[in-house]
Amino acid sequence: MSEKKTMDHKEILSLLPHRYPFLFIDRVVDFSEEPPAIEAVKCFTLNEAFFQGHFPGEPVVPGVILIEALAQLGIIFFKSLKPEFKERLFFLAGVEKARFRRPVFPGDVAHLKLEGYQFRRNIIRTRGKVLVEEEIAAEAEIIAAIK
Repeated sequence: MSEKKTMDHKEILSLLPHRYPFLFIDRVVDFSEEPPAIEAVKCFTLNEAFFQGHFPGEPVVPGVILIEALAQLGIIFFKSLKPEFKERLFFLAGVEKARFRRPVFPGDVAHLKLEGYQFRRNIIRTRGKVLVEEEIAAEAEIIAAIK
């Protein structure tokens, strides 16, 4: 990546409409316009609401939460690349080639990475992965519609 850029929680909140308990990006640790790429972290703690029911006695981050985290990072990514879309809403339009390779547990730090994107007629597509301890936990292509 070129020059390393980071974002704190205030910048993240200025780009995302999501709020706790449905905000899954803690910090952007690297962002590059050329080549387009972004990396963020999410620290999953035992007090996350979904752990109460998924699963009692064996808490695991639901796969859909990992996909949602990638989608939220995609919004930050695209709004950072194209500031003219900063005030627009993004809706998840599709998930393709999703794979879950290892469980994510309370206490894990998830590193979320997106690289590249395609943009046509208010539809954006990007590919990302979630890593824990340098192991791929999940990966998918994320498709969003911009309203």
